[in-house]
Amino acid sequence: MPTTTLDSLAGRSGALRVAFLTPEDVEQIPSLVHHFGPDARTPGIRTLSFPRDKTSFAFVTLKPWREKQGSFINTYHVGKWPGERRNMPNNYENPIGFIEVTPENADLRLSTHFSLRSFITNDQDRVWPKYVVMREELLDKLELVLTTLEAQGIATRNVVVLSGFRTPQYNRRAVFEGAAYASRHQYGDAADLIIDADGNGRMDDLNRDGVVNFMDTDVINRAVERVERQYPDLVGGLGLYRAMGPSGPFAHIDVRGTRARWSDSRPRRTLAANAMVDAPRRVTPTGTCKAPPEFAYLCGRK
Repeated sequence: MPTTTLDSLAGRSGALRVAFLTPEDVEQIPSLVHHFGPDARTPGIRTLSFPRDKTSFAFVTLKPWREKQGSFINTYHVGKWPGERRNMPNNYENPIGFIEVTPENADLRLSTHFSLRSFITNDQDRVWPKYVVMREELLDKLELVLTTLEAQGIATRNVVVLSGFRTPQYNRRAVFEGAAYASRHQYGDAADLIIDADGNGRMDDLNRDGVVNFMDTDVINRAVERVERQYPDLVGGLGLYRAMGPSGPFAHIDVRGTRARWSDSRPRRTLAANAMVDAPRRVTPTGTCKAPPEFAYLCGRK
């Protein structure tokens, strides 16, 4: 294993601290098996620490999709994905695997601002392990948006994920008014969030007009537009919402691969009307990934 940092795997944002791998991915990286042993192929989290700059990087081996039995993974109720019920477009295909979450690893740092706990479905409190679907591209996009906001002098030291991954069974319940049948939250590439740097549990006054209201989400809107122009392979959906609870207005951000925009103040536009880029599920632009030789496989996987 290299003794230097893994900055080259930290995404475009430079903020990623995790890579999600299938068992087949692990087989393509012999140094992982050499360092962590044969268990590197089994579901779990293996972490490398770099004392020089006090950072760490986690390799998460996913529990394969094939181990899902009906509507359950072990005792955790997930339901059935839309692709199990009907034919769906390619960017709505079933997940490739699941992150196994235990009370001991729930606080794993995924990136500068986000931990694994932030994306757990908010139900089945007493059931462990839980399972989460997650995509590195979402973390990368969120961190790029936050960097853009910081460049404007907006504090982002506390970002609250109101809703991250949703199991299909949870998404189908009436918990979310108007939740889409094929919501991107089920695919691990969407998050509803607020910026709450002052820690009062509400969206901050991002536009600095003295009040917290729907207009503050426009600041996030402009940051997302800038990120998508610069990184078109991270194009996705942006939904702006008025207050639905004590947290105030919030923004939905995803990396579905096609452009979509909507708000709860007007009818939702169709994907077809907003389509700009039909990106593959996993994209690494040529020349941007310069991993050490033993990790070069990660630059080209899909």
